[in-house]
Amino acid sequence: MHQLSLDLFQTAGVGVVALLLGFFFTKSIPFLKRYCIPAPVSGGLLVSLLILAGHGWLKTDISFDGTIKDICMMLFFTSVGYQSNLFSLKQGGRPLVVMLILVAILIAVQNLLSLGIAKGMGLDPLVGMAAGSIPMTGGHGTSGGFAPVLEDMGLQGAASITMACATFGLVAGSLIGGPIAERIIRRHHLAPESHSTDVVAGMESNTAAPDNKEKHARSEEKTFRDYAKAVYILVLTMALGVGLSKLLVRTGITFPTYFGSLIVACIIRNVCEGVCKGRDVLGMDKIISLGNICLSLFLGIAMATLKLWELASLVLPLCVILLAQVVFIALYARWVAFPVLGKDYDAAVLVSGLCGFGLGATPNAMANMSAVCFKYRYATVPFIIVPIIGAMFADLINTGILTVFLNLLP
Repeated sequence: MHQLSLDLFQTAGVGVVALLLGFFFTKSIPFLKRYCIPAPVSGGLLVSLLILAGHGWLKTDISFDGTIKDICMMLFFTSVGYQSNLFSLKQGGRPLVVMLILVAILIAVQNLLSLGIAKGMGLDPLVGMAAGSIPMTGGHGTSGGFAPVLEDMGLQGAASITMACATFGLVAGSLIGGPIAERIIRRHHLAPESHSTDVVAGMESNTAAPDNKEKHARSEEKTFRDYAKAVYILVLTMALGVGLSKLLVRTGITFPTYFGSLIVACIIRNVCEGVCKGRDVLGMDKIISLGNICLSLFLGIAMATLKLWELASLVLPLCVILLAQVVFIALYARWVAFPVLGKDYDAAVLVSGLCGFGLGATPNAMANMSAVCFKYRYATVPFIIVPIIGAMFADLINTGILTVFLNLLP
């Protein structure tokens, strides 16, 4: 097997190629826009399939530098923190509580489902745990953390199994969230289609009044200063956030790497609004635009660099479990989550997000919701509560439920 290593610049270039392909596909293939498939997913999957072909036919293994991807992830979640103001949190109070309950039920059923199938097929129950909420809701991060635990309990190759399942979930979560929400919106006539011909969303968003987006004629110099200020604010916030994350590590509780930056951004946003009596002194439209750009590049790199050949190592029983997980979350999102959340447009957008981090990760959820909102209209509440749940609660709930399940195994 030949080895080819790409540095951070080359890896970023691969992500940009994936994005450009995705934008082209979204404009050229009506199916992708109709079913709200995010551009980074369609373009990234094509690139990852080409890399898979090179791995199989040319016997070439490509390694990527994840530095740019991690920076983009941090920038995006920092921008998300700036969207979390106390007023919006009060508006989304009930959906936040309901979503937390839905996520807790989802995690528990994911483990019960995988354990039940594993038992029915005569497999080690640890195999069921390796295909349950560890890789599904937990993603690659939780998979890496729990794989040594499963191996210590006797499951050989736990790391390969959980990572392969997490890769499957990452792809599946991106593919089903948008179509499910789109079908709900069309069937219940929840929102008119925007008919936009653009392929990049969020460049001119006005968060103070999402339903009344405005475009302002500005000089090039002022536009440059506005975006420069937004970049400086995001970078300084990340620097402070990393310091907070290092302090949080000392508590012994595992938090996502971006958690500190998200919290610092939230504090700065609310302090500025309190001192300035609601005036936008930070330039929120530019901050959010930069965050959307970083989200697209992050997902482009993440999807393009998937090692799809890891899925080939999944034996038939694992494929059965994973397929059951996809079917379950699709039915759960459509027939349980949507009605409980209120059967409105926000509920449909939240359903796409639930599919995203229920099978993949929080960035998948955000991309799913962005694709839906880009086709129809912006929804404030989902973009407030989904990042909070993904950053603050999902991993904690998952870890607690997993601990109970692992201790109850025979």
